[in-house]
Amino acid sequence: MRVLVIGSGAREHALCASLRADPAVQGLVCAPGNAGTDTVAESRPVEVSDPAAIADLSAAEAVDLVVIGPEVPLVAGAADAVRARGIACFGPSASAARLEGSKDFAKEVMAAAGVPTARSRTCSDAAEIASALDRFGPPYVVKDDGLAGGKGVVVTADRDDAERHARSIVGAGRRVVVEEFLAGPEVSLFAVTDGVTILPMLPAQDYKRIGDGDTGPNTGGMGAYCPLPWLPPGFVDDVVGLVLRPIVAEMARRGTPYTGLLYAGLVLTPDGTKVIEFNARFGDPETQVVLALLESPLCGLLYAAATGNLATHAPLLWSGSSAVTVVVAAAGYPGTPRTGDEVQGAFGDGILHAGTRRGADGQVLVSGGRVLSVTATGADLAAAQAAAYLRASTVDFPGMQFRTDIAAAAVRGVIRVAG
Repeated sequence: MRVLVIGSGAREHALCASLRADPAVQGLVCAPGNAGTDTVAESRPVEVSDPAAIADLSAAEAVDLVVIGPEVPLVAGAADAVRARGIACFGPSASAARLEGSKDFAKEVMAAAGVPTARSRTCSDAAEIASALDRFGPPYVVKDDGLAGGKGVVVTADRDDAERHARSIVGAGRRVVVEEFLAGPEVSLFAVTDGVTILPMLPAQDYKRIGDGDTGPNTGGMGAYCPLPWLPPGFVDDVVGLVLRPIVAEMARRGTPYTGLLYAGLVLTPDGTKVIEFNARFGDPETQVVLALLESPLCGLLYAAATGNLATHAPLLWSGSSAVTVVVAAAGYPGTPRTGDEVQGAFGDGILHAGTRRGADGQVLVSGGRVLSVTATGADLAAAQAAAYLRASTVDFPGMQFRTDIAAAAVRGVIRVAG
């Protein structure tokens, strides 16, 4: 098969690396890609927010399968445009991708499906914001209703900060979702679905804050680990029954069947597991650790989901190891990152590129905020963590920053689940 992966981050590098290892993949293209994906796939330019351009490229490259990585093209309708050309596409339609594109819509679907989530209110003006903040109290949780690149959420005990963030969103002409704070450890669970059959993957946990100890502003994600040794037995089966199956059924009932990757962001509260959010695609950086442990051929899995044949796919096989990824970010991130610096030691096993590009002489240059996802596996979580940080020490560029505590709490065994 010939496969096209859309996107330019470490998630896409991880997808390309896994697809390249699948014997069924005879040709692999990544568009637009980065300085890492071009070592495992052919690179092509494309504007990822343009569904027609993605469909044109898919046809021009005569691919058998398109895998759309980021949320922006999915919400814009890229999967619809590709399928209209008669090409199999892994990713939900624009109508189904609203589960990520609008937090208000996701809340509506969860209410209809009976899926547990935080109480919330969607606001369009200052008076509604003030009322909602009063109702739910601190810590305040304020979310941009639409896509915000992983930076649209503020969780704070400071009322002024919460109100300022909310007002900035409605001031830009968008709605804001204010919700109650859910206390407990967070879990990311991916599931591959063709709209009927659901195959869950291994749970992972990511780190959103820029600094050690979960300090500083939110980012797109500073690291992740998988699996989660502290989860209760039967957790995944419970989430499939409590969350995933009802959501897939509700989307089908609405005439907008959900196919592709359904990402459930969960929190284990004292009152049970509740949904924080849904994403319509593989999460970044969780993809890097989950795929590092997947032994089933990736192309066959994604193609089965894209063609409605997931029921015939064999159960997923996993290595039994652990994986940790450490995101190495540019100076200034998550604000305005410093770009253009040369990255040293940027290749090798587990060095997954995100914000990189090729210089005139072929060197690797910083081009974005999250520059690399340094990923390693080990016999257990402690071994994987040590290997990841050792590998991170082999890369260097001016001003680079990364957290030093990815997976640390789980390694120490200090994460506790209520109940």
